[in-house]
Amino acid sequence: MINIDSQSRRWYDKDPVLSKAMKILETSDDKFQIQMAINLIKIIIEHHIQDNEYASVDDILNAFEEGKSEKGNERWYDIDHTLRTAIQMLENCSPDMQGKIAQDIANFVTQKLKDDEEDLDI
Repeated sequence: MINIDSQSRRWYDKDPVLSKAMKILETSDDKFQIQMAINLIKIIIEHHIQDNEYASVDDILNAFEEGKSEKGNERWYDIDHTLRTAIQMLENCSPDMQGKIAQDIANFVTQKLKDDEEDLDI
Protein backbone atom coordinates (compact mmCIF):
# COMPACT_ATOMS: atom_id res chain seq x y z
CA MET A 1 0.00 0.00 0.00
CA ILE A 2 1.29 3.48 -0.89
CA ASN A 3 1.55 6.04 1.88
CA ILE A 4 0.14 9.31 0.55
CA ASP A 5 2.03 11.35 3.15
CA SER A 6 5.39 10.06 1.94
CA GLN A 7 4.53 10.97 -1.64
CA SER A 8 3.26 14.47 -0.92
CA ARG A 9 5.74 17.05 -2.10
CA ARG A 10 3.99 19.92 -0.41
CA TRP A 11 2.27 20.16 2.96
CA TYR A 12 -1.09 21.01 1.36
CA ASP A 13 -1.11 17.98 -0.96
CA LYS A 14 -2.09 15.75 1.98
CA ASP A 15 -5.69 16.99 1.72
CA PRO A 16 -7.21 16.52 -1.77
CA VAL A 17 -9.65 19.45 -1.45
CA LEU A 18 -6.92 21.75 -0.15
CA SER A 19 -4.53 20.55 -2.85
CA LYS A 20 -7.07 21.29 -5.61
CA ALA A 21 -7.88 24.72 -4.15
CA MET A 22 -4.19 25.60 -3.96
CA LYS A 23 -3.66 24.45 -7.57
CA ILE A 24 -6.47 26.73 -8.74
CA LEU A 25 -5.01 29.57 -6.71
CA GLU A 26 -1.51 28.92 -8.05
CA THR A 27 -2.70 29.12 -11.66
CA SER A 28 -4.90 32.17 -11.13
CA ASP A 29 -3.98 35.70 -12.10
CA ASP A 30 -2.26 38.04 -9.64
CA LYS A 31 -5.38 40.05 -8.88
CA PHE A 32 -7.35 36.94 -7.92
CA GLN A 33 -4.45 35.60 -5.84
CA ILE A 34 -4.30 38.81 -3.78
CA GLN A 35 -8.09 38.87 -3.41
CA MET A 36 -8.03 35.25 -2.27
CA ALA A 37 -5.13 35.88 0.12
CA ILE A 38 -7.08 38.62 1.88
CA ASN A 39 -10.16 36.41 2.06
CA LEU A 40 -8.05 33.48 3.26
CA ILE A 41 -6.68 35.53 6.15
CA LYS A 42 -10.25 36.52 7.03
CA ILE A 43 -11.46 32.89 6.81
CA ILE A 44 -8.59 31.66 9.01
CA ILE A 45 -9.33 34.29 11.64
CA GLU A 46 -13.07 33.52 11.58
CA HIS A 47 -12.47 29.79 12.05
CA HIS A 48 -10.09 30.38 14.94
CA ILE A 49 -12.61 32.70 16.62
CA GLN A 50 -15.40 30.13 16.15
CA ASP A 51 -13.21 27.44 17.71
CA ASN A 52 -12.34 29.80 20.60
CA GLU A 53 -8.65 29.67 19.67
CA TYR A 54 -8.50 33.45 19.34
CA ALA A 55 -9.79 35.27 22.39
CA SER A 56 -8.35 38.71 21.72
CA VAL A 57 -6.94 41.00 19.07
CA ASP A 58 -3.47 40.09 20.35
CA ASP A 59 -4.10 36.44 19.41
CA ILE A 60 -5.00 37.52 15.86
CA LEU A 61 -1.96 39.78 15.58
CA ASN A 62 0.34 37.03 16.87
CA ALA A 63 -1.02 34.58 14.28
CA PHE A 64 -0.52 37.18 11.58
CA GLU A 65 3.09 37.75 12.70
CA GLU A 66 3.74 33.99 12.67
CA GLY A 67 2.44 33.91 9.11
CA LYS A 68 4.91 36.61 8.07
CA SER A 69 7.99 34.45 8.65
CA GLU A 70 10.57 34.68 5.90
CA LYS A 71 11.24 31.17 4.61
CA GLY A 72 12.56 32.01 1.18
CA ASN A 73 11.43 32.94 -2.27
CA GLU A 74 11.29 29.65 -4.11
CA ARG A 75 7.60 28.82 -3.69
CA TRP A 76 4.91 30.09 -6.06
CA TYR A 77 3.20 32.03 -3.27
CA ASP A 78 6.36 33.88 -2.20
CA ILE A 79 5.91 36.40 -5.02
CA ASP A 80 3.66 38.60 -2.87
CA HIS A 81 3.89 39.40 0.83
CA THR A 82 0.11 39.18 1.44
CA LEU A 83 -0.18 35.88 -0.42
CA ARG A 84 2.81 34.40 1.41
CA THR A 85 1.41 35.50 4.78
CA ALA A 86 -2.01 33.97 4.05
CA ILE A 87 -0.56 30.64 2.91
CA GLN A 88 1.82 30.44 5.85
CA MET A 89 -1.05 31.23 8.27
CA LEU A 90 -2.92 28.34 6.66
CA GLU A 91 0.11 26.09 7.01
CA ASN A 92 0.28 26.92 10.72
CA CYS A 93 -3.31 25.70 11.23
CA SER A 94 -4.06 22.20 12.48
CA PRO A 95 -4.86 19.59 9.80
CA ASP A 96 -8.50 19.59 10.95
CA MET A 97 -8.67 23.38 10.62
CA GLN A 98 -6.96 23.21 7.19
CA GLY A 99 -9.69 20.82 6.04
CA LYS A 100 -12.43 23.20 7.16
CA ILE A 101 -10.72 26.15 5.54
CA ALA A 102 -10.09 24.18 2.33
CA GLN A 103 -13.84 23.79 1.89
CA ASP A 104 -14.30 27.55 2.36
CA ILE A 105 -11.57 28.21 -0.21
CA ALA A 106 -13.24 25.83 -2.66
CA ASN A 107 -16.60 27.58 -2.15
CA PHE A 108 -15.02 31.00 -2.65
CA VAL A 109 -13.22 29.90 -5.82
CA THR A 110 -16.40 28.32 -7.20
CA GLN A 111 -18.41 31.48 -6.53
CA LYS A 112 -15.71 33.65 -8.10
CA LEU A 113 -15.69 31.49 -11.24
CA LYS A 114 -19.50 31.69 -11.47
CA ASP A 115 -19.37 35.48 -11.06
CA ASP A 116 -16.73 35.74 -13.80
CA GLU A 117 -18.87 33.63 -16.15
CA GLU A 118 -21.90 35.84 -15.48
CA ASP A 119 -19.81 38.95 -16.19
CA LEU A 120 -18.81 37.47 -19.55
CA ASP A 121 -22.45 36.79 -20.45
CA ILE A 122 -23.44 40.44 -20.12
